[in-house]
This record gives sequence, structure tokens and C-alpha cells, in this order.
Amino acid sequence: MSSRERLTLFPPRELFNEGFFETGDGHRLYYAECGNPNGEPVLIVHGGPGGGCNPAMRRFHDPRHYRVVLLDQRGCGRSQPNATIENNTTWHLVEDMERLRRHLGIERWQLFGGSWGSTLSLAYAETHPERVTSLVLRGIFLLRKSELHWFYQDGCSALFPEAWEAFERVIPESERGDMIGAYYKRLTDPDPRVHILAAEAWSVWEGTTLSLIEDPIRVRSFANPDYALAFARIECHYFVNNGFFAQDGQLLADAHRLAGIPAVLIHGRYDVVTPVRNAWDLKKAMPSAELRIVPDAGHAMTEPGIIHELVRATAHFRDRGPAMS
Repeated sequence: MSSRERLTLFPPRELFNEGFFETGDGHRLYYAECGNPNGEPVLIVHGGPGGGCNPAMRRFHDPRHYRVVLLDQRGCGRSQPNATIENNTTWHLVEDMERLRRHLGIERWQLFGGSWGSTLSLAYAETHPERVTSLVLRGIFLLRKSELHWFYQDGCSALFPEAWEAFERVIPESERGDMIGAYYKRLTDPDPRVHILAAEAWSVWEGTTLSLIEDPIRVRSFANPDYALAFARIECHYFVNNGFFAQDGQLLADAHRLAGIPAVLIHGRYDVVTPVRNAWDLKKAMPSAELRIVPDAGHAMTEPGIIHELVRATAHFRDRGPAMS
């Protein structure tokens, strides 16, 4: 497929609603809406965990058809308090999504998530399948121990040795046998000189490896301390706790609960953050899902081939007929 044939993002859209809601356990969460107020609802499930939403995420859905809802998860984006890991687990976030759905008067919605957003979307859909009209998932991340080992211990380091060396440099050699644990110790250290240094190194490692072609602007944005601390601390908190799942591979074990939910899985062939094997494994657990492997892309949702497939998927669900709530 030539670049001329590829679908692109919809024009930027202004919000028609935004606000905050209290969780009752110390968090105040930000949400926003754009598109068609009476349209088919879709929840944008951002990555990280700890990444927060950004304006580009509003542009993958036809604004004439979709009511696009965005939520900054606990501790990140505009939600408060920032960078906190207290009362912050996968199951808190699943309940937050339900709380927002009820708050907005939505009966059912599409879930649109990438990377950690795919993890959380699966966790929500397996818990509340009756609330999900469809799934559009990108850069599948199942949060298995083998996936964490690949990216934070031994695997991706062979592809990005210079970036890995910088990531490793923050940790004394005696602690490098457990990089996630060593980083968690520093990211939760009360001394800003310790946790900011660790946060920047953790975030830059991920920012460097996200796309097939490295994006220096993205790497610089990931190094911004205001972004890096929430991103790194929350992400590491989830990973050191294995996603708060009862068993390794829980999302695959519970995938039978997704039967009947239409799904499109999109994955870059050269995704080194969450290798394409993850999508392959999920497809086997969800036989009815459509798997689209993008031949010239990595992990980032902003790569042209990934954009094309995401927009194509949302258009497919737009055109299949009403799934309104």
C-alpha cells in the first residue's frame, strides 16, 4: 500500500464537555468529550500506565458519528493528585471506567486502546462484557512476566544497546539482575534528586524504542520531568506488581468472556516494546477477532501504517450499523 492510499487522522476537534469526578478514595479524575454528543460512544483508553490523554487521541474517530470520551487515569494527565500510586491498581481503573460510564449516562461503548490501553481495555471488557460494543486494540500488551522481562531485563536491550546502556547506568551493577525492582526503589524514593533522575531514564528508554524510526521530539518530551515522573512511577508500580492480576497470563485465560464482542487487533511488525507475538497469542484466544499486522511500523500510534489501520477499524465499526447508547 502506498502512502497516498493511507487513511489519515480526522481534523482537530474541540471539546464539548469536560470535568472532574471524585473516586471517593483520594483521586479526582479528569474526563472530556468531543465529536457528536448524540453519537456512538467510544472511550479512549490511554497507555502507560501513567501516560495521560493528548489532543491527537481525539482524531481517530469520525466526529460526525462518534461521541469520543477521554479519561486521564489515576495519577496522570490532568487527574489529581499527580504521580500518586496510592489506591492505584488495574481494578481501581476498571471501576473508574464504570463510574464514568454511569456518570455520562452511557449504556455501552467501544473501547479504543493501545499498549497499556489494550491491557486495561481487555481487563474492563472481561469484567463488564455487556458494556462493550467493540474493541479496537493496538500494540497488544498482556502484561505477562515474559513481556516485562523482554523489555526491562533481556531482549530489547540487544536491539538498542546504546539506549539500554543509558537506562542501565542509573542502577548499580549489583542491582541490575532486577531492573524493575531497582527502578521502583528509586522512583519511590522521597528525594527528588533520586526519583527525577530515575524517572527521566525510565521514560527516555521507552520513548527511544517506540517507533520504527526514532523520533527525537518524542524522546525529548518523554524526558520532561513533569511527564516522566507520573509515567515512570505509575508504570513501574504496575509492573513490579505484575499488573495486579491474580495469575500470569490472566487476560488470555479469561478471553473466553469476550465471545461475541467484535474486535480488531492492530500491531506493528517491528514493535520491540510489545512484540507482535502478543497479538498472535491474543488472536488465538479470540478466534473471531481480526488481526492486522502493519509491515512497516513499530509500537507508536502515530506511525502512518498504524494510523491507517486504526482509522480503518473505527470506520468499519461506524459503517457496520448503529451501536448507539
